Amino acid sequence: MDYFVGVDVGTGSVRAALVDSKGKVIETAVHPIKTFNPHTNFYEQSSNDIWSAVCHVVRKVIADTPKKCIKGIGFDATCSLVAIDKNGLPVTVSLTGDDMQNIILWMDHRAEEQANYINKLGHTMLKYVGGKVSLEMEIPKLLWLKQNLPDSWKRVEFFFDLPDFLTWKATSIESRSLCSLVCKWNFSAGPMGKNHWNTDYFEKIGLSDLIISNFEKIGQDVKPPGYPVGNGLSLKAAQELNLLENTPVGTSIIDAHAGGLGMLGCAAPNISSDFTSRLGLICGTSTCLMAVSKNEIFVDGVWGPYYAAMVPDLWLNEGGQSTTGKLLDHIIDTHPATTQIQKQLSSKMHIQNYLSLLLKSIAKDKKLANVAYLTEDLHVWPDFHGNRSPLADPTLRGMISGLTLSTDEQSLAILYLATMQSLTYGTKHILESLLEAGHKIESLIVCGGLSQNPLFIQTQADVLGLPVLCPVESESVLLGSAILGACAAKTFPSVHEAIKAMGGSANVIKPVTETYLFHCKKYKVFKKMVQDQQMYKKIMSNSS
Repeated sequence: MDYFVGVDVGTGSVRAALVDSKGKVIETAVHPIKTFNPHTNFYEQSSNDIWSAVCHVVRKVIADTPKKCIKGIGFDATCSLVAIDKNGLPVTVSLTGDDMQNIILWMDHRAEEQANYINKLGHTMLKYVGGKVSLEMEIPKLLWLKQNLPDSWKRVEFFFDLPDFLTWKATSIESRSLCSLVCKWNFSAGPMGKNHWNTDYFEKIGLSDLIISNFEKIGQDVKPPGYPVGNGLSLKAAQELNLLENTPVGTSIIDAHAGGLGMLGCAAPNISSDFTSRLGLICGTSTCLMAVSKNEIFVDGVWGPYYAAMVPDLWLNEGGQSTTGKLLDHIIDTHPATTQIQKQLSSKMHIQNYLSLLLKSIAKDKKLANVAYLTEDLHVWPDFHGNRSPLADPTLRGMISGLTLSTDEQSLAILYLATMQSLTYGTKHILESLLEAGHKIESLIVCGGLSQNPLFIQTQADVLGLPVLCPVESESVLLGSAILGACAAKTFPSVHEAIKAMGGSANVIKPVTETYLFHCKKYKVFKKMVQDQQMYKKIMSNSS
């Protein structure tokens, strides 16, 4: 059997998987990574710490497998900015001056002023990011670095997106992924190899010094995801990973896009297998929503269309919710009842499972046909960390209407449910924008931590009125990165074939129609809440 290694660098940990050629995950390993939060909205990491964790998990998952059986390796990671000097060493991106803190994490919001400045210029490049560049993308962060850390700016030899840093460490090749550059760096791509940096854009926004040497600092050699990187693993990296030198390495991909790659090909009875009919939800700390199409579709407030950023020959639109899993954790962790619940739980039960069971019990006592009805008087706007899509407004904040003085576990359970529903209304808000623009979505496919939560999945199906596919192989992100390794090894004739061959099957969760009218009313409240928040801002900004 041929095997492939998939490596996923998430926000809080690095994971690796050993995957066979049918897409079955054989072994997994995980190792935590550090995040530094030196100031409000500043989030930083260390590339040394991350690469050390990568080596640890890869060595662990392949420990019992002959090296010659590992035919390829692929990497995915968060879209975070890495700074490296001419000697290949880290350069600080931190006001602390510590060179070990050389990564600006994706969720870092320091570049709000720079993003606003770029957006006011209204360059035509912005049409490919829903009309507004996000402060979570790399170009505003680069502008922040130039303006605030000039010494670091001068010292940097290469800026990498984190997925590209990983392939550079693995191969010593400075190539970049089309996925990273198109989705997060305002790189222009299109059919027939129409790929280029837009010189006028960089001159207008104040980053003309990156044009020097044909954009060498940010990438000259751009390859599609899964394309072989150089001759594979360098001797040094092979020794660090305990793999064979020249093991094929696939051009990398952003972590959410790896999830899309791993899910798109899953099969389910009576569900269309057409990639363009599926909306992928990659649910973790945040949620990314992926929709592919055969033609360019522009959607206000939704990133893209990006050509071939995830699947060859298909355009990608990417929506997002800045906090999903993190928001649910926040609601639970800050509630007074949580400490007592945790004390009585066994180590085998997650608190979210406990709350789901409690909700059923409360609904039964109240003689309600469905737990959804418990939130009739409790409403949440979930943008505690700003709105990524479709409003593209990082200044929005969370709202809760209907709180009481109750601090018992029942009040926590119902607030947890209301928050979960609000996240799903956020999904519906994005889906409506996609449909109005021309996408034809017939089903959802879901992966990530929240895909393991039956209440979350059923809520998605009920609110959206669509079947939800949950891949049997739940590690879709790791599978996606392993698919990159399989493509680099040329195990399959094309990326499309690799996606289908390794995609596996999915379980289908169908919507319960009895709650449809209830959710429609809640959704009206949901959209009214953001209008109210915007009105409050106008009132408070009025000098009179």
